[in-house]
Parts: sequence; structure tokens; C-alpha cells
Amino acid sequence: MIELIIGIIGMVFILISFVLDEFWKKFNQDTILYNIMNIIGSGMLIYYAWSLEGWPFFILNSVWLIAAGIKLVRILRE
Repeated sequence: MIELIIGIIGMVFILISFVLDEFWKKFNQDTILYNIMNIIGSGMLIYYAWSLEGWPFFILNSVWLIAAGIKLVRILRE
């Protein structure tokens, strides 16, 4: 049951960041908060996918986390 809760929370993080990016100009892919929300969300979804042995979903979210991490490092260096 805890895995499902973690998965739902991770999904909410990613969906909120997506919706805010679409409709709020100040919140976009170049903001720290956007990338942190994606890192947290994808990290939680990685755990959920691992617990279900959903390997395609695991790989998808691993790539998502790595991309958001790289983007966050670039933002912080600027």
C-alpha cells in the first residue's frame, strides 16, 4: 500500500509541474522549483516502478530524473 501512495505522490509532483509550466509563465523548465519537483516526482515513481517490476516505467523515470538533474545543475551554475 505504501508503494501506491508514493507512486501517487510522485505522479502529482510531475503533473503539477507540467500544468504550471503550461499555464503560468513564471514557472517553466528553466526554474529551480520545476526541476526539483520533477526530480522528486520521478524519484518516487522510480521506486514505485521498481516495486512493481515495471521496467519500462522504471527506465522512463530514470531518464526523466537524470535530465531534470542535469538541467538543475546547469541552472545553479548560471
